[in-house]
Amino acid sequence: MPTDREVPSADLGSVRVLLFLLSVIAGTTDVIGFLGLNGLFTAHITGNLVLLCTHLAGTGDIQTSAILSIPVFAAVVCLTRILAGRLILKHTGPLCLLLFLQFACLAGFLCICTLAGQHPPVDAPITVLAGMLGVSAMAVQNALAQIAIENAPSTAIMTSNVTRFAVDVGTIILGAEKTYVDKARLRSNRTLPVIVGFALGCGIGAVCEQNVGLTALALPTTLAAIALALGIAIERGIERS
Repeated sequence: MPTDREVPSADLGSVRVLLFLLSVIAGTTDVIGFLGLNGLFTAHITGNLVLLCTHLAGTGDIQTSAILSIPVFAAVVCLTRILAGRLILKHTGPLCLLLFLQFACLAGFLCICTLAGQHPPVDAPITVLAGMLGVSAMAVQNALAQIAIENAPSTAIMTSNVTRFAVDVGTIILGAEKTYVDKARLRSNRTLPVIVGFALGCGIGAVCEQNVGLTALALPTTLAAIALALGIAIERGIERS
């Protein structure tokens, strides 16, 4: 079983900074991928699932990447969980390795998109490969928030975050029992920064993609390297304590 030493808490100041950074990465990656790869959602599968069902209903076209993104996302999340579980059983924190895997996938996403050019053919193998690396990076990040950080909100799926935040704000305003209000305030303090970070990332990503195309993926890749360095510092801090 994981221990506090192996899995840092979302209530640590440095971990909250990491979660904010990860939400910015997810926002920028999702928007840049959507704009540059003809409507592919990389950070979550909801949009791709809607596109697939629309296509099956005969009312729209769909690219190969959107179809593949659903099983690829699920497979990568599953493999990430298995890998993290094995590390935890060996009393090794999984945070840094998962952050490295995300960085590696984003770096590959950037490199292949750079080779493919600013307007790659929709269903060309190189375009599909690039998209799957982006999906894999975001799958690792989605799993990371649940596996490697205790009590962390999602850094890439904002529907559940906004719902949770709104419910918690309602609980606080209602003036419910103190125990519930305290828990709601704690959760809202965790959730609000990632909502802001994702929205900020989306805005920055959109502007960057419109100006430099898929080369804008250099931004989330660089942020992922910073997140990895922060993760290393967090784990070292836990070990020292």
